[in-house]
Amino acid sequence: MRFTEAMTDLGKHPGPSAGGTRTDVDQAFMSSATYRSLGEQQLSAREEAFEKGRRTVGLFLAPAVTLVFWFLPLGIDATQQGLAAVLLGVIVLWITEPVPIPVGGFIGIAAIVVLGIATADEALAPFGSSTVFTFIGAFILAQAMLKHGLARRFAMFVLNLPGVGRSSFRVILAFGAITCLLSAFVSNTATVAMLLPTAIGILTVIAKLMQSQGVVAEDFDPLRLRVGAALMLMLAYGASVGGLLTPVGSPPNLIGRGLIEEATGERISFLDWMIVALPICALMFVALAVVLFLVNKPEIKHLEGIEEWVAAEKAKLGGFSRAEKNTLIAFVITVTLWILPGIVGIVAGTDSDAYLATGDRLDEGVVAILGAALLFLLPTDWQQREFTLRWSDAAKIDWGTVVLFGTGIIFGSLLESTGLALTIGEGSFDALGLTSALAITVFAAILAIVISETTSNTAAAAVVVPIIIPIALAADVNPFVPALAATFAASFGFMLPVSTPQNAIVYGSGVVPITRMIRSGFTFDILGAILIIVLLPVMVALLGLGG
Repeated sequence: MRFTEAMTDLGKHPGPSAGGTRTDVDQAFMSSATYRSLGEQQLSAREEAFEKGRRTVGLFLAPAVTLVFWFLPLGIDATQQGLAAVLLGVIVLWITEPVPIPVGGFIGIAAIVVLGIATADEALAPFGSSTVFTFIGAFILAQAMLKHGLARRFAMFVLNLPGVGRSSFRVILAFGAITCLLSAFVSNTATVAMLLPTAIGILTVIAKLMQSQGVVAEDFDPLRLRVGAALMLMLAYGASVGGLLTPVGSPPNLIGRGLIEEATGERISFLDWMIVALPICALMFVALAVVLFLVNKPEIKHLEGIEEWVAAEKAKLGGFSRAEKNTLIAFVITVTLWILPGIVGIVAGTDSDAYLATGDRLDEGVVAILGAALLFLLPTDWQQREFTLRWSDAAKIDWGTVVLFGTGIIFGSLLESTGLALTIGEGSFDALGLTSALAITVFAAILAIVISETTSNTAAAAVVVPIIIPIALAADVNPFVPALAATFAASFGFMLPVSTPQNAIVYGSGVVPITRMIRSGFTFDILGAILIIVLLPVMVALLGLGG
C-alpha cells in the first residue's frame, strides 16, 4: 500500500494519541513498501518496465563490453588490457544490476583469476586486509545498536528536546542531525531504514494537522507535500553527509584512505580524519538544509501534536536495558581506542615511538573486532548465560556491503599492481593537460560524483582513487589532496534512487517524486563539490598532512 492510499481517509481517523495508540491509518501507513530495495518496491508500470529493461540490457552488455575491449588493438600491456576489460564489464553489472551488486564484484574477481590476469592468491589477498575487519567490526557494533534500540533512543532524545516538535523546520533539521551523527558510525542504509518509521509517523501527524487547519484541500495528494519531500530527502542526504565524518562511516572512506596511505606512505589516523572532515560535514549540512528548504519549502511552519507523539514514543522505550548499557560500553571503548593513537600523536608527535607503537598495537581492524567481541562477552542474564549479542544477530549484518567493499579493495589493488592505474593516469594527464593540484582536485571530485550517481559509492572510490593518484604523480603533484577529494566525493550520489540505497529507501516511500530528488540532488552535488574543493586543501594544510 502506497502513501496515497494510506492517507485517503485522514478525516475519518483521529491522529496518534498521547498514549501512542496506532489508528488504522497509521497501521496502513507503516505497512507501506518503505523497507524494500528498489527492485522490490511497488513500482509503477513505467518504472517496472524501465527496471526490467535496465537489468536485461546488463546481462548482455556486460560480457559484450568485456569481449570488445579485450580484443581492441590498444597497444598496452596485455595484463592491463585484460583487467580493464573485466573492470568495465563489472562496472556495467554494477550500473544495470542484472545480478545483485556484490555478486557482480564476485563475477569480476572470478574472471580475473580464470582469465589468468592474476593468481587467486594475488587477487584475494586484499580481502583479508585490516580494513575489511574494521568494517565488519563496525557493522557488528551497529547491529547491536539497532537490535537493542540504542540508536532509536538517541533519535527520540533529540526529537524530544524542548521546542523541536513545534516547527517543521526544526523537525527536519533534527532529523538531519540525528541521521548525520548516527551514520558516522552506523551503516547509512541501516540508519535511514531505522529512522524511516519515525519519519512516517511524524509526517502522518503533520498531514492530518494540515488538513484540519485547511492548509490543504480535503482530497489533497500527500505525494505532492513539499514538507514530506524535505523530510525524506533530509534522511537520505543527511546519512551521506554524516558518513563522511569518520573512516568507518562509509565504505569509500576506508578504501580511499587505504589507497592514499599506500601511495603516500603517510598514515591518516581516525582522529585526523575526523578533524579534517568535521568542518566540511558541518558546512555541507548547512548547505543541505538551505537547498532542501529552498527547493522543498514546507507548506506549514508551526506544528501541533508532534511533541505529544514523540513523548509517547519515547515513553514506550522505558529505561535503559542491560543490553543497551552493554552496547554503549562496547561502543565507547571502541571509539576511544580508535582515536587514542591520534591523541598520542598530538601530545607526543607523529614521529615519536609512543605514537608508532600505539598505532601499530591499536590497529583499527583489531580494535573493531575487539569491540565487537565485547558484545559476546558482556552478559545480559548471567544465570542463563545470555550475552548482548548472539552469533545469529551478527549474521544479520549487511554482508553484501562487506563483499562489495572487499571486491572494491581488490580492484583498487589490482589497478595499482598491474600498472593499469598508472597507464590511465598518464594518458589522462596527456589528454586533459592537468598540471596543477587545483585542476586535478576539481577533476577528481567531479569524476567521483559522476560515477557515484550511476553505480555504488564503494565502486566509485575503488575505480577513481587509483586513477587520480598516478595523474597527480605524472603532474609532479602530491596525490594526497586530490585522492582524498575523490574519496569524499565518491560518497555523493544525490540525484537518483539508484545512486545510493538510502535514496532508494526514501523514494520507495512514495513521498519523494523523482523530479524533486533530481532537482535537490543536482543542486547539492554542485554545492558539495565546491565545499570539498575549497575546504579540503585548507584543512589538510592546517593539520600538516600530505606534506
